[in-house]
Amino acid sequence: QVQLQESGPGLLKPSQTLSLTCTVSGGSISTNNVYWSWIRQPPKKGLEWIGYMTSSGSTVYTPSLKSRTSISRDTSKNQFTLQLSSVTPEDTAVYYCVRAEPAPGDFGSWGQGTQVTVSS
Repeated sequence: QVQLQESGPGLLKPSQTLSLTCTVSGGSISTNNVYWSWIRQPPKKGLEWIGYMTSSGSTVYTPSLKSRTSISRDTSKNQFTLQLSSVTPEDTAVYYCVRAEPAPGDFGSWGQGTQVTVSS
C-alpha cells in the first residue's frame, strides 16, 4: 500500500517561501498513469487543489496560484516537493500530498497533512 508523508516547516513569515516535501513509500512516483498532487485546506474552508505532477514530471497548477507555485521531484529519493513563494497569512492551511490514479482527480492515498501557519 502506498503511503505519503509530508514534511517541512510549520511556521513562516510573510514574503517567505514555503517548501514542503512529500516522501512516498510503497510505490514509485514514476509509475505511469499516477498523479501526485498538493492540496490544502485553510481554516474553516474547503479543500483547495494547488497542483499536480505527472509520472513523467510534467506539472499543472491551479490558475490562482500558478505564479507562485512550483512542484518538483527527486526520483532517487521518491519524493516530490511543493514551493509556494511570497506567502501571506491567507496561505495558512493544512497541506496534503495526495496520490491519484488513473486520472488527476481520482484521489486515493493521502498524507496525514501538515499545518503551515504564516504570521509575522
